[in-house]
Amino acid sequence: MRNVLTGLSDMAVKVDGDGRPGSRYTLKFNPGVGAATVHLKSRLVARDDAARVITYDEVAVNGGEVPVAAAQLKSQVVQYKVDPAGAGGCVTKLLVDYESLDGTPLSPADETKLIKGYVGLVKKAEENIIARPGEFA
Repeated sequence: MRNVLTGLSDMAVKVDGDGRPGSRYTLKFNPGVGAATVHLKSRLVARDDAARVITYDEVAVNGGEVPVAAAQLKSQVVQYKVDPAGAGGCVTKLLVDYESLDGTPLSPADETKLIKGYVGLVKKAEENIIARPGEFA
């Protein structure tokens, strides 16, 4: 994770734990990513290497545009699943399950901002993997 987000984070990813479920991750994104510095904190809930699924909860986002949406949330769980697709390719599926503070869905605009932030992480990881495939094999 530290290397896959190179260029997006202005400091090394901080990991509290051994990288297994229960570990906590903190990322600080540089202002070039958006209008302000953004901090993302989460806890790894599950990692299934065989199924290629990673799930985080206790996600907290501070700074930038995403917090407009995230500030309205009581909780959120984020799951990334990578499925093989074609020769050497893959498709990343993203699931964000949230509970808002007032029990209602986010507005379409805020939901779009939230998803766009997570998709941006996937796209940056993809760019880095394509640029340095041997490092992540």
